[in-house]
Amino acid sequence: MKNRLKVLRAERDWSQAELGGRLGVSRQAVNAIETGKYDPSLPLAFKIARLFETSIEEIFDDEFGGRDGR
Repeated sequence: MKNRLKVLRAERDWSQAELGGRLGVSRQAVNAIETGKYDPSLPLAFKIARLFETSIEEIFDDEFGGRDGR
């Protein structure tokens, strides 16, 4: 799954370890999400969206034809 997590993290000048600490996950988990090797659980996706004060859809792209899901 494509996502904007790395960009959002960089905008705040947070390391992967710092973001992981704020989310309660490891630095390795943050790296795996950023590189698309791991899709976060729905509760974690909501936590990420709340942390960045945006919607899940603004962070994650389901890759099925764009934002409207077609």
